[in-house]
Amino acid sequence: MNRTGLFIALGLCLVVGLTFGLHPELDLKLAALFYDPATKSFPLKSDALAAFARDAAMWICWAFVLPSIVALLVKLIWPNRKLLVPGRTVMFLLVTIILAAGILTNLTFKSHWGRPRPVMVSEFSGPWQFKAWWDPTGECGRNCSFFSGEGATAFWTFAPAALTPPAWRPVAYVAAAAFGAVTSGLRVAFGGHFFTDVAIAGLVTFLVIWLIHGYIYRWPSTRLTDEGIDAELTKLAWPSYAWRRRLLGGRRPSKPSFVDRITEQHHD
Repeated sequence: MNRTGLFIALGLCLVVGLTFGLHPELDLKLAALFYDPATKSFPLKSDALAAFARDAAMWICWAFVLPSIVALLVKLIWPNRKLLVPGRTVMFLLVTIILAAGILTNLTFKSHWGRPRPVMVSEFSGPWQFKAWWDPTGECGRNCSFFSGEGATAFWTFAPAALTPPAWRPVAYVAAAAFGAVTSGLRVAFGGHFFTDVAIAGLVTFLVIWLIHGYIYRWPSTRLTDEGIDAELTKLAWPSYAWRRRLLGGRRPSKPSFVDRITEQHHD
């Protein structure tokens, strides 16, 4: 997650945005490679193996984040215990996947950007007019094409790749890029998204990961610690935990000593 990666991502954003903005027909030409005029469909979407690969890709992504979800839930239920996963890992993985694959895609763009999917446009036997990536005035009302939620989720694997040991990190980045590209390619082949939907999803996801990684790990003014995040979660969940203990007739629990110590260090 260095500046070189940032410059590459910004450069690709500029190239893809301008190229397909000035020549939006390129999106149609790429989608047409997977369209069969005889059957008026995208045949690969009916292929069982390809459909399994699409589902498996999402399972793999959520498998990376599942330990952090479990660790957070356990911590909120039993705040007297330390996190099962390092605090920064929990925060980094959860915040990035929620932002990239949830808020920015499904709650923001896909719900308000009316670009129809390839299977919905008249060029591929659909009812609606094709729109360029930058045009939100399409006829799609919800769950629209721009930009791809599954593409964003697949490219989110850059986040766990950023946490691998330095010696393995370049290999992990290449694997994440390949995984995102193949998974996104399936969405294009199924007629579910145009190329720009998945390309911009990947680039936006990378930029989100780069920013959050900097905030948590790199920038001195905002850099966090595993112990500090653990202590803050303990403080957050402690009132509910203490209330449950009293309700069950137990003694009022005392906070772990490390919570006050970490809190004092953060206020010094």
